[in-house]
Amino acid sequence: MKKNKNEEPKQNENPEEEVLEFPEDEKVEVVDENEPAEAEETSEEAEAEVSGAEAELAEMKDRYMRLLAEYDNFRRRTQKEKENIYADAVAEVVKEWLPLVDDIERAVASSEDMDEQSVEKVAEGIRLIDKQVGNVLAKLNVEEIEGKEGDSFDPNLHEAVMHVEDDTLGEQAIAQVFQKGYSCKGRVIRHSVVKVAN
Repeated sequence: MKKNKNEEPKQNENPEEEVLEFPEDEKVEVVDENEPAEAEETSEEAEAEVSGAEAELAEMKDRYMRLLAEYDNFRRRTQKEKENIYADAVAEVVKEWLPLVDDIERAVASSEDMDEQSVEKVAEGIRLIDKQVGNVLAKLNVEEIEGKEGDSFDPNLHEAVMHVEDDTLGEQAIAQVFQKGYSCKGRVIRHSVVKVAN
């Protein structure tokens, strides 16, 4: 670049600071020396954040898969325990009833050779079986639902299948019990089937 002889270089008021002047028509690109380093730092920080997020995601996914497997094992174990409890309960009830089944089979076998004199013996055997049934039900905590003629009808305990008008009985009174009901520890197993008056 040629200097014009008439132009005098401008003196800087501050001798320590050197000011460069460029012609107006030339474009000058100012490059900051610190900029590439900052860009690299920002890039490294972003990469560190991404890798940290990926590691956290992998850890969360691993925890989720472990929890899912644990839940699945728990569900299977619980189902198996329920099945075992049911099987144990059935076995316990059947065990209580088996002596009764044996007595009924013996009664049926002896009734084949029955004559007129053995009718009383068969009746006595049936009474004993009935007593045994009561004992088995008591062992299983099964109770008969109270309800006889004249008692008040309770829809929680009784099932009405017939209705009759009877002046000797009060309103909503049991006129007849067709089938006994049973409960176990306050839970109705079978409602009493009754005829209701008025």
